[in-house]
Amino acid sequence: MEGRNLYDNYIYDWWKNLDKLIFFLFLSLIILGVFFSLVSTSLIASSKLGTNNYYFFIRHLIYIFLGFSLIIFFSALNEKDIYKISIFLFISFFISLLLIPIFGVEVKGSTRWLDFPIIPRFQPIEFLKPFLIISMSLILGSRFTSNKYFKFLVSSLIVLPVLSLLISQPDIGQTLLISCVWLSLIFVSGINLYLLSFLMLFSISIFGYLIFYVPKFAYIKFRLEAFFDINQKGNYQSQKATEAIIDGGFFGKGVGEGTLNTRVPEAHTDYVISVISEEFGVIFILLILLIFLILIFRVFKKIPTEKKNTNRLILIGSILLIIFQVLIHIGVNIRFLPTTGMTLPFLSYGGSSILSSSILAGLILNFTRRKI
Repeated sequence: MEGRNLYDNYIYDWWKNLDKLIFFLFLSLIILGVFFSLVSTSLIASSKLGTNNYYFFIRHLIYIFLGFSLIIFFSALNEKDIYKISIFLFISFFISLLLIPIFGVEVKGSTRWLDFPIIPRFQPIEFLKPFLIISMSLILGSRFTSNKYFKFLVSSLIVLPVLSLLISQPDIGQTLLISCVWLSLIFVSGINLYLLSFLMLFSISIFGYLIFYVPKFAYIKFRLEAFFDINQKGNYQSQKATEAIIDGGFFGKGVGEGTLNTRVPEAHTDYVISVISEEFGVIFILLILLIFLILIFRVFKKIPTEKKNTNRLILIGSILLIIFQVLIHIGVNIRFLPTTGMTLPFLSYGGSSILSSSILAGLILNFTRRKI
């Protein structure tokens, strides 16, 4: 009986100190993702599999339940346990990233997934990202030395191997995403602007060399050329996505009336915002953007209240990761950016993406809790 009372008190304290607005914003995105998955993937299942119309939706729902469990788990941990678990999981998923060149599954010219008999196909980098942010924040926010530049150097020793492995897959989208978050974290940590500018120019030069002079990355060069030349064949997917948004208008064609899912492969992942816009209209896109904007504003409002520098950096890195993903996904869908294959957090279909976003949500909820 005493144990039950302790459990009830723990749940009560967790809920009492939780930022309810942030929690319900994440919950809103999850519910919207479930709804859009139900109405947008049934047609794909029937046309591709010829069996259960709800095959993709059921899988999406399973990942949502797992993801929600991760949100609760990471939001309820104490600070020291988060640090310990994160270091262990960072090492584990980094090892899984190392295994990709040996055991990786190739899809459309890129080897980014592991698929073992016991463990279903997953993308290691999606799980690595949240714990990479915590690892970088622990280094940049630590007090073992007052030399900021030494901290930047140490953080680069864990970031650069990850970026090298991503480039070798190749996965330029995730490479750019992690690079942007890392540069943002070292910027808020107090790096000299001249050094930051040098790092950015150096990174751009490296990417430019890889894209234009290394044959393995010729597909990225093709995408860039297609992006600037609308008449090239490489624009097919982005053109159809843009047309879907235009055809949907303000209120959309209606549930099940969209055709983008049948015209563009993996539209329910990489082009989900266009799928939603075609069927439900721009008004739903504005609603989704409003939820993200309120979430971003709320988290940034909470950051100054956190006393520990490490925890502030974790919050900044976590919300920036979500911001950059949203911006890249929408930018690709409206043809403002070249195709990258970036998912939209909580709304795109895909187990790895959902679980990764859920871990980020749990971390944000944890470090925005009211401190007793």
